[in-house]
Amino acid sequence: MKRENAILTYTNVMFYPLDPRAEEVKLEDIAHALSQMCRANGHFKTFYSVAQHSLNCAREAKARGWSERVQLACLLHDASEAYISDITRPVKFYLEDYKKIEQHLQAVIFSRFGISDVMADECGQIGEVDNALLHYEFEQLHYRGMLEEAPKLYAIPDFAERNMTEVENEFICEAKRILRCIESN
Repeated sequence: MKRENAILTYTNVMFYPLDPRAEEVKLEDIAHALSQMCRANGHFKTFYSVAQHSLNCAREAKARGWSERVQLACLLHDASEAYISDITRPVKFYLEDYKKIEQHLQAVIFSRFGISDVMADECGQIGEVDNALLHYEFEQLHYRGMLEEAPKLYAIPDFAERNMTEVENEFICEAKRILRCIESN
């Protein structure tokens, strides 16, 4: 494959986003990249990373008593953004090719972490948590919620502006904790 079709990741992996391989997906690359990407396309009042959002999602799933598989899926639900960045929801709706690339890459990432068999009801749980956090992120970091009715939260999210390296390390630790729980079951 041609190098111009690859990105060079934080851990020095030549990664081909259009031809991803599970063995090339690294937790460290995901945590590093997501900790440096701002949610809301950079429009929040303070820096709030995709990694911090993902941590909040995983904690919310745990507080709801959902399985470790769902917690891990919540933590990794935006992991494809580490390799292909993100497009805002209103625009992404019109980009069928992007959505196919994103879905395929996300499936490879889930496969790498042993959750490739996420079922429809679990996907619904992930979406529910993601949307709930979206609402409160905008309410706290932009002073305007995104949903007509505020959804119930079971955990207390951390919306504080945080050091990227701390969030990166916390993301890795949380992923490893959840993976250990899954392996012990």
